[in-house]
Amino acid sequence: MKTSALILFSALVLGSTSISAQTLLVDRVRAESAVSEPVRGMTMTQVEARYGAPQSKLDPRGGQKRQWPTINRWEYPNFIVYFEKSKVIDVVLLKAAPTEVGPAPAAL
Repeated sequence: MKTSALILFSALVLGSTSISAQTLLVDRVRAESAVSEPVRGMTMTQVEARYGAPQSKLDPRGGQKRQWPTINRWEYPNFIVYFEKSKVIDVVLLKAAPTEVGPAPAAL
């Protein structure tokens, strides 16, 4: 009796689970390294020469005091480039792959 109940329970549990693939952070990092993106230290001129004009140049932030450098952000289709003065300090990929499903962007 216990064996048949266990088999029935196992069949129900295994039969009711759906199989879906999830992108792990490790997989996303590997995929990000395959995407061509600006590297830290590139100048604005170098970024524009290599990747073309950005879709938009967001208003600069900071610069009110000497110790607060001006930060510029340029938006491209696949990434956003952050500049301190005129040098790249960071690049954020919007998606590691076209098929990636992630959180919806925050409304600005």
